[in-house]
Order: sequence, then C-alpha cells, then structure tokens
Amino acid sequence: MNRIEVSTDVYLPPQEVYAFLLEFRTYAKYSEYLRSVRQFGEGGPGTEYDLEFAWWKLRYTARSRVVEVEPPNRIEWRVIKDIDAAGRWLIEPSETDETESGDDRATTVTLVIQYAPDSAERGSVDLPRFISFGWVIEKVKPKIQREAENIVRRVVADLEGEARDVTLHIETS
Repeated sequence: MNRIEVSTDVYLPPQEVYAFLLEFRTYAKYSEYLRSVRQFGEGGPGTEYDLEFAWWKLRYTARSRVVEVEPPNRIEWRVIKDIDAAGRWLIEPSETDETESGDDRATTVTLVIQYAPDSAERGSVDLPRFISFGWVIEKVKPKIQREAENIVRRVVADLEGEARDVTLHIETS
C-alpha cells in the first residue's frame, strides 16, 4: 500500500476547518485533474461521491464513500470501485505556540492518501492502443503526490482568504 501524507498549519480554529473540508463537492477546483464531483447523500457517513478525473487521453470516474467522521478532528473516506484506496483529513490543534496572525493557536491539517496501485482493475480505464496498464500506473504515482500537495495549498488559501507561502510536511511510503 502506497501512502502520502501532506500537512501544514492553517490559521483558523479546527471547527471552521472541519466544516470547510466536509464540503467535498468543492474539491474539483483544487485539482488539475478532477473535473467534477457529484454527491449522493447529505455529506456525512454513507455519502457517496463520483469523482470524474481526466489526464492525458484518459477519463475515469472514481466512486468514494465517507466511512467515518469525528467532528471536528477527522473525515475518512474509501474508494469503493476499481481500486483499493482510502484517505482522511486530520484536523488538530497545532504544536505551534503562536500563529502568524496573532491568534492563540493554529490548526494542523493533514491529508492522508493510501492506495494499492496494483489493485486497480485493468478494465476500469479504456486505454489507447499500445499503452500498457503498468505504464499508466507508473506515470500516475508522482502525479498523486503533486496533487495532494496542490490540494492542501489551495485549501489553505481558500480557508484563509488569500494565498501565502505554505510550509508543507510530506511523508511518503
């Protein structure tokens, strides 16, 4: 299982960050490859989303489900079609003593994505002639990490109302 973890501090209280992140339909504006998000449910556990991705000559719609929430600290989801993948947002008070804005504390936001690239069902993507499924998987792996980094940066800018230099802490395995 591959794992990507990207975290940074946001200068807002955890409750505001959690409410913002629970609104999954807005994620399409954070990713270069995510074209649309369709929601089926109210947003809490059991809610499913169709995530339409496009890259190069490929289009794919992933189906994910919110599996657990713990307001205001955690939102977990799982992809339920074609690939073994899951993720979570973790929202917790920062270890930082004081924020740049002078507030008492910052909130640490962490995006965790876990996926097993070899679990992808080979028939789930219509590949051009002479393109192997293994080639596609190897090309997509680094894009997943860059997208996770970009998503966290863009979320911070939206939450705080303006873009700023964001220090990201990144772990991969």
